[in-house]
Amino acid sequence: MKTKEFDYNLPDRLIAQAPLASRSSSRMMVVNRNRKEISHMKFLDLNRHVFSGDLLVLNDTRVIRARVTGRKADTGGRVEVLMLRPRENGCWEALLRSSHRPKPGDQIILGRSKICCTFIESLDQGRCHIGFNPSTDVWNWLDRDGGVPLPPYICRSSGEESRQSVEDHERYQTVYAAHPGAVAAPTAGLHFTADLLKDFERMGVPSVTLTLHVGLGTFQPVKTEEIEKHCMHEELYCVPDATAQRINQTRRAGGRVVAVGSTTVRTLESVAVEDGTVYPGEGRTDLFIRPPHVFHTTDAVLTNFHLPRSTLLMMMSAFAGTELIREAYRQAVENEYRFYTYGDCMLIV
Repeated sequence: MKTKEFDYNLPDRLIAQAPLASRSSSRMMVVNRNRKEISHMKFLDLNRHVFSGDLLVLNDTRVIRARVTGRKADTGGRVEVLMLRPRENGCWEALLRSSHRPKPGDQIILGRSKICCTFIESLDQGRCHIGFNPSTDVWNWLDRDGGVPLPPYICRSSGEESRQSVEDHERYQTVYAAHPGAVAAPTAGLHFTADLLKDFERMGVPSVTLTLHVGLGTFQPVKTEEIEKHCMHEELYCVPDATAQRINQTRRAGGRVVAVGSTTVRTLESVAVEDGTVYPGEGRTDLFIRPPHVFHTTDAVLTNFHLPRSTLLMMMSAFAGTELIREAYRQAVENEYRFYTYGDCMLIV
């Protein structure tokens, strides 16, 4: 399939620049795959579309403060770094932006704490390896010096930056985030509050968690003309034994597995076999879900609205059908839904 088939026009004014005052006050589009129907509701109407015996599956990854700035030790040139994931022996994979690419062995001074790292090598797609002294507690340093890795389509004026950054530290994180490692939020989960999850539990719709550390694989744009030629980067996942058991029990009892977010879908489909059984475990996945993928475990999806030509839009097209998703996005623009990270959501049943 051609990448251009997953393009659409979006006015900039519909890109949400900040979260709403309340997490759960978003709008929600409901897309029914069987009836080919689209309806317009509120997120709090979700309880009308999930039923006792269903199961919510949440991605409990925690976004790290992955964005840091610094200077080249020799020239003083500005450097911006997005820390992606640790490797071994103090090495990290990162995205690095500077006016002139550092050379292997160059020293970079990062953050308010002036932590020194060494540029090791360039990789593809702007990535690189940088090395820290093995005694450096990089995780603790990022908590102190790092910034929220907001996506580039969220634009803040200098006056807004400090005020919004405080809010972003809380709101660019799900209320159930537990395991640090993501550099982007699993945005469908941002709509839930702890009280709302308790309400679902009381109505017979419990929730379980798995972990996929959202990285470059999820948000890297598709630049190839044909989608089959796009290569996904690996992302780390973990499916606990208790989660796998509950999913399998739910399916045997006739309940639905409701995946909260595309990253949850990707994890479930990575560990499920053809009969829908989910196996626990941890590892890396580079699964690229696109039409005509056959879904083994996922029965319904709650998701935000995704960027044109993105792997996430292709995933939802595989789940609901390309034409139906195309019409859903047309209606979302027409009805002025809020798009992307801090935007509204879509429930596909």
